[in-house]
Amino acid sequence: MFATLSDRLATTFRGLRGKGRLTEADIDTTLREIRIALLDADVALPVVRAFTAAVRERAMSAEVSGALNPGQQIVKIVHEQLITILGGDTRRLRFAKTAPTVIVLAGLQGAGKTTLAGKLARQLKEQGHSPLLVAADLQRPNAVDQLSVMAERAGVSVYAPEPGNGVGDPIRVAADSIEHARRTLHDIVIVDTAGRLSIDVELMKELRGVRDAVQPDEVLLVVDAMIGQDAVRTAEEFSAGVGFDGVVLTKLDGDARGGAALSIVTVTERPVMFASTGEKLEDFEVFHPDRMASRILDMGDVLTLIEQAERAFDADQAEQMARKVSKGEDFTLDDFLEQMQAVKKMGSFTKILGMLPGMGDMKAQLDQVDEKELDRVAAIIQSMTPAERNDPKLLNASRRTRIAQGSGTQVSDVNSLVERFGEAQKMMRGMRGGKGGMPAMPGTPGFGAGGGKKSKGRQGRTPAKSKKSRSGNPAKRAQQEAQAGLSTTVDGGAADMNSLELPDEVKKLLGGS
Repeated sequence: MFATLSDRLATTFRGLRGKGRLTEADIDTTLREIRIALLDADVALPVVRAFTAAVRERAMSAEVSGALNPGQQIVKIVHEQLITILGGDTRRLRFAKTAPTVIVLAGLQGAGKTTLAGKLARQLKEQGHSPLLVAADLQRPNAVDQLSVMAERAGVSVYAPEPGNGVGDPIRVAADSIEHARRTLHDIVIVDTAGRLSIDVELMKELRGVRDAVQPDEVLLVVDAMIGQDAVRTAEEFSAGVGFDGVVLTKLDGDARGGAALSIVTVTERPVMFASTGEKLEDFEVFHPDRMASRILDMGDVLTLIEQAERAFDADQAEQMARKVSKGEDFTLDDFLEQMQAVKKMGSFTKILGMLPGMGDMKAQLDQVDEKELDRVAAIIQSMTPAERNDPKLLNASRRTRIAQGSGTQVSDVNSLVERFGEAQKMMRGMRGGKGGMPAMPGTPGFGAGGGKKSKGRQGRTPAKSKKSRSGNPAKRAQQEAQAGLSTTVDGGAADMNSLELPDEVKKLLGGS
């Protein structure tokens, strides 16, 4: 959603690089470009004025004039101001002292309340709660059935005493659900209310009735982020008519300009609490203003990436893999498949790679990522016998033909997978000896292009500097050999793993210093 805004801001900041001192004219030019970028992103005009005024005040101060790198200092100021207009601190749900905690979802029809109810229930269940979904949207056709389906997919209970489709009293259903939750020992009640195509007196009257009947601990306004400034106007009218405690932004994976997310907190003085980033139940996350600001400025979001990895990768499997490596056992195709399936749980490759710092400059490469490659690789591996997965050396020509036919792929795809898997095995063996590399991942542009000798043949000869003779100095020779062992081919190009610096959060996750 913020791709255009990120590109504009990146271009603006690029012009500040290398300047030892910023003049007032430089600051004015930068602020003008930032103002245009925010207005193009559909940010509310009062928010743009307040934002640029705050940036200008700090940029003209001694904070920047005395900085060693004024350009980076401007980026820091913009980052901090973005965090401010996005809400500052992360706002968590407030739980009732005495169960159940009651959450009412409000919003216009089409904003995604029913789907959001299932996503929120799933997340709360993973945190150890026992949520109950309440079907109080009795106006929209099939709303009750849709909520029941979402509850089943999320693995939670649903309270739906009325058929809906215009039949039933939503206020009575909401009131009765609280006692039902107490009887069935549910500690959270999520009430899905009816919406309208536009705000009217009947909608506000019904929502006030539901609010008064259940006395909610949280009223969350569900807003479609793709409707731009209309989202802000909708939030203002709901605030005046019913009141709400926090905002949930849906469809953040869309191609809208993102102005709603940057405007709604300042205009309504209510925090954004959650963000829906896709159609799947797992495409739902707590809204962190600092992380969103970093994404907008192409600084990455490593913390969210780590959290997703912790949820996707099974701790027992990771421990088993570590023991396998330490004992010197070979990495098998079954292990390879398990790791790929865990990566797939984290979401699309494009989304995962987009959370890494500096990926804004690699949009063309990210657009080439084939999201279906994981499925093809899984089909190839699952078409093999257990013996073949354990020992790929058994894969002669006839076996590879059989596997290609069984998986609906070409023999060349099977050959490519076997070659890439061979590189992965070498990497795992190298890790035991203090050496290692990184084979191309399925789905990336380099995967499927072949590896080993064939890949080298297509890429041309090794650069002359890598063919230097071994030094007679033992210390220097040891250094040369270490560098050679740490060098690997990634997507068809040479990469020195010594030059890769992991973020501190990743080092902590991996147990490093």
